[in-house]
Amino acid sequence: MNLIFVHGMPGVGKLTVARELSRLIGYKLFHNHLTVDLVESVFEFGTQTFVELRESIWLSVFEKAMDSGLPGLIFTFAFEPTVTACFVPATVEMIESRGGNIFFVELRCDPDILEGRLTDPSRAAYRKLTSVSKLRELVAQDALATPPLPRRNLVVDITELSPEKAARWICTRVGIKTREADQQADSARMG
Repeated sequence: MNLIFVHGMPGVGKLTVARELSRLIGYKLFHNHLTVDLVESVFEFGTQTFVELRESIWLSVFEKAMDSGLPGLIFTFAFEPTVTACFVPATVEMIESRGGNIFFVELRCDPDILEGRLTDPSRAAYRKLTSVSKLRELVAQDALATPPLPRRNLVVDITELSPEKAARWICTRVGIKTREADQQADSARMG
């Protein structure tokens, strides 16, 4: 199984690009806020129980996806202080020890564009960060910085790219064919 681990600052467009990736390649999308919202409905964000349960769910989903034979999974993620230092290494170990591949893809964009996206009403559906002042505070504290990753990190500046172009660029760089490419190859073989 391939795990495309899409990460970046709040508001950069992770979910939007991940949805486009899912459409292009057919991988299931498991976005961060599904778990965050589930666990936060019972336990306060950042508490030890919240952190342990959230990471346990993330890792369990990865494990079950591997066990079920899914060809790939797209995961969206934002690094922040409550994420434990062992989460990324545990993810890499789980995927690679079972013969899978993990691709870290970091989305970036111009800070002014990022702040504009942060206030988009669609973000409220998942109770995502929508406060520009809070984002600035977190950035000033270096609380959203990407830690050193155990594998190469593909960086995509999406300031000028549409979600579709960003998704296609990611597919090309990680070597995953789109459904269209597979269909064209099938047509060529049959024709």
